[in-house]
Amino acid sequence: MEEEGEPVENITDIEQFHQESPSENGVMLVVNHSNIQPPFSVVLATLLYCAEFVCAAVLCNMYHKSDDDTWMGLTITFMLVPAVLTQLALTFIHRDLGRDRPLVLLLHLLLLGPLIRCFEALVVYFKAGKEEEPYVTISRKIKLKKDQGTPMEWEIGHSERKLATHRNAFKRTAVIQAFLGSTPQLTLQLYATIQEKYLLPIRSKSSLDGINGECCMSCFGGSNECFVSVFIPVTLMIICLISVTYGALVCSVLAINIRYDDYKVRLRPAAYLCMILWRVLEIATRVTSLVLFSTALTYWVIPVGLGNLLFFFLLPWVEFWVRRASLPDNVEKNFSKLGTTVVLSLVTFLYACINIFCWSAVQLDLGHRDLIEKKQRWGRLAAYYGGRFLENGALITLWYFHKLDFYEYVCAPLLVAQLLICYSLAVLFMLLFYQFCHPCRSLFRHNVHDCLACVCCCICCRRGGGREGQGQPNSYSTTATMVLVPLEPPELQPPDLTSQLVERETAIIEDIMEAA
Repeated sequence: MEEEGEPVENITDIEQFHQESPSENGVMLVVNHSNIQPPFSVVLATLLYCAEFVCAAVLCNMYHKSDDDTWMGLTITFMLVPAVLTQLALTFIHRDLGRDRPLVLLLHLLLLGPLIRCFEALVVYFKAGKEEEPYVTISRKIKLKKDQGTPMEWEIGHSERKLATHRNAFKRTAVIQAFLGSTPQLTLQLYATIQEKYLLPIRSKSSLDGINGECCMSCFGGSNECFVSVFIPVTLMIICLISVTYGALVCSVLAINIRYDDYKVRLRPAAYLCMILWRVLEIATRVTSLVLFSTALTYWVIPVGLGNLLFFFLLPWVEFWVRRASLPDNVEKNFSKLGTTVVLSLVTFLYACINIFCWSAVQLDLGHRDLIEKKQRWGRLAAYYGGRFLENGALITLWYFHKLDFYEYVCAPLLVAQLLICYSLAVLFMLLFYQFCHPCRSLFRHNVHDCLACVCCCICCRRGGGREGQGQPNSYSTTATMVLVPLEPPELQPPDLTSQLVERETAIIEDIMEAA
């Protein structure tokens, strides 16, 4: 039972409560809602936003002084576009356009919206619990403990509701900042670093004329300025990698919360560790592959990027057209069909940008009220990582055969092997997460172990079938032999293990085909 109005989602930052009482229908009712976790996600998203914006601004100033107008223009673009979209998202989620809050709107116009929102969330947190407040809604969830589900009810007060709204807003803005700003910024700065030789010393032609093998670096002049010119791009790339990793983690957690909306989801530290290693290796390998390919075949990277973007952008719309579904009406009450189409197009564009660099963990269903397909498609997950592995391998191979003289001091075969191994490790950590660390793994019909066992069983059956087809050697005796076997009742007969394995394999294959 929830009160009409703004939805209460993902209220998972409330501590384990002290006072619980069973109701008449066996549901555990939680009546103490004063202990609230600090809004760490809001603070972290704000810090990443400010750090990336400031560092990019400093780098733009350095590019301006060195007359690198191209890098400066692209850096400003990838700095301002996600910042503006972040302000619009926060304003839209908090519905400030219809409220009398001129100071907040002014700060949003100055691109300082996340700061005031973070300040508001901290004020709500520090004021919570000082005064007793009535609850405004009740949230019903099933709490999983040792594979046992216990229905529970939480009384949600005003403070919890406001903090939940802030957390949900910053989770969505973190995804926007990560994949519309940080990822292009990371790719651009890594490409500029290689092209302008900021980090790797390269022997200049003058060294061949007798300048004692001096190494030249494209610095802005002077030793201190040279250090700063190296430190600022590296710092920005590290911040962008952290931001993208955090955005990918938010995507994974949001997918779990939406798919298992009826359950109280809590991730353990081991799950976060697996997801961090999975996402860092996946994103770093993907960005490095694209950058290396672009340094060797600069203009060919454009059709590769546009092809990925168009494929993932059109895929949800093609599925929407095949299903002959209709546009959802709950995106915004005041929106017309044109406005709803524009909003869905922006969501689809963000979905495509995420899938260019990493697995989005969700599948869009434009005809559903939540816009997210709640059924886990393991076939699509396997197809994505299989196709992405082949694409990264192809890009790295093309770079290897067309690399420039810039890489003559780099062991190219070792670099290719390292990138492929890193992506394989990313897939391995993903499998470990779904097999051992997923908070709702007890609800899976089949896990990773079952799928791998099914594949191995299929291979063994094919090999066994081939051997059975071969001619069997004749026995030394052709005399008929009678063997007496004691009869047993049918219910005492041992089970046919082969038929059970075949039935289980068939069930798994049918589930995989349905998911695909």
